[in-house]
Amino acid sequence: MIKIRTFLALIFVAFVILLSTTLSYITNQRATKAIEQEIGVSLAGTAYQMSDKLDNFMWSRASEVKLLTELDLLKQASDPKAIQTLLDQLQSSFPSFSWIGFMDTKGDVLAGTDGILVGKNIAERPVFQEGIKGFFTGDVHEAVLLAKLLPNPNKEPLQFVDVSYAVKNDKGVTVGVLAAHLSWEWAKEVERTLLTPEIEHNKNFELFIVSKKDNTVLLGPDGWVGQPLDLDSVKNAQNGSNSWRLEQWDDGKKYLTGYAYGDGYLDYPGLQWTVLVRQPESVAFAPVNQIRLDVAIAAALASILFIGMGLVTAEFISRPIRALTTAADRIRKGDDTEIPETKGFKDIRSLSRALRSLLDSLLRTEHALGHMENAALRDQLTELPNRLALERYLEKTIESFDPTHETLSFMYLDLDGFKKVNDTLGHQVGDMLLKKVAQRLQKVTSKGGITVRLGGDEFLLITRSPIENAYTEAEQIATETLKLINNPFIVEMNQLSIGCSIGVAFYTRLNQNVMDVIHTADECLYLSKKDGKNRVTFQG
Repeated sequence: MIKIRTFLALIFVAFVILLSTTLSYITNQRATKAIEQEIGVSLAGTAYQMSDKLDNFMWSRASEVKLLTELDLLKQASDPKAIQTLLDQLQSSFPSFSWIGFMDTKGDVLAGTDGILVGKNIAERPVFQEGIKGFFTGDVHEAVLLAKLLPNPNKEPLQFVDVSYAVKNDKGVTVGVLAAHLSWEWAKEVERTLLTPEIEHNKNFELFIVSKKDNTVLLGPDGWVGQPLDLDSVKNAQNGSNSWRLEQWDDGKKYLTGYAYGDGYLDYPGLQWTVLVRQPESVAFAPVNQIRLDVAIAAALASILFIGMGLVTAEFISRPIRALTTAADRIRKGDDTEIPETKGFKDIRSLSRALRSLLDSLLRTEHALGHMENAALRDQLTELPNRLALERYLEKTIESFDPTHETLSFMYLDLDGFKKVNDTLGHQVGDMLLKKVAQRLQKVTSKGGITVRLGGDEFLLITRSPIENAYTEAEQIATETLKLINNPFIVEMNQLSIGCSIGVAFYTRLNQNVMDVIHTADECLYLSKKDGKNRVTFQG
């Protein structure tokens, strides 16, 4: 039959598992959506920051070029050397300018940084053809004329973004074109600045800049530059959206992709680049998986906790009954224990009180019987062990006695002068004197020994000691006993002096009859009396 504690524990376990499973599922669903949204928004934000920085950079450089066109030195276009010096200073201040040149209205280069292309005609280049119309920004392209003229320590193809403005004099007449080639390396630097903190945190971010003209990658991981991207993310960005989506790329893997569109900055129209920031699905949603794991662990721990609480509750309910049962079983086996008084439930408390009352009654009866038995083993006057106690002591001692190594010394003692006290001062004083004698004799009772009142003023002291020390110890105890008894007693303001005579005999392997040993000690006592009293006589 099932126990109460087990039944209650099973109910608690079933309830906790059901509750934990339900809460874990709901929490998982909500946490997953919230975390996915947060991660996606973060990627979209990174893409937007990159797009904004690109447009901001291009606006700053275009503004610098435009500012130069307002200088009288360029408006007059009369001092190519001075213009050359100005352009060199600008390039020195802004290394992003790979080359800056000033052309006349025919496309002849009058001045250029480091003297590059000076004297050449670039009328066929878009930077001149479009720039002379007013303002021009060209998309990323590889160097044509400058490829062999500019330093290139990396040996990688040089790429530029073009900016050019028409230069007009104070009358509004176009006198030339100021053009600049911006090294595409600045975009890579922006990318490193933006993504390095994320990469250091092992987030596996990858950034792509996509041209609007043919959706090709202008900047991206190795192997991607120049590749077309046909993704919904690109289409959404070009439609003006700035968001994120989980999308499958051409490599067949899914990436969480944030996207943003470069629509210019202030009066700079921009080149309408699309910026994508992607992260592998497994990496992007790692926090989600961790959240799910954490929720599962939390649910498991909560289950364990509440199961534990359930077990404790079941234990609390069943413990009083089990305690009563255990106590009753121990009492049945004879152990010294009590019936516990419970405080939890009224019915069980009433039962425990009834059992305690019954046990107390039984214990009082047992105690009374024990007291009666103890009284039967004690001398009523001196409270020393009596003859019955002596018999039990001898039975127990001799049962464990080793006669080859041990000896029992029997000292038979009789008081000298006690009869005179009785006759002159009365039996009441005599009885009080016997009590005080018993108290002094208890002081010389050795461990494992016994002091017995045989009757009247006769006592028997027994000590247990090794054979080789038996005589010495017996002599020491007997001498101490004589000294204690010879000291005066004060009884009802009477100073009384008595002595004692002692006879000593030994229980050895040669004397196996205890009564014979006691008789021998008695005979030695008689010799002490005969020889003048107040002395010790040992077995001859």
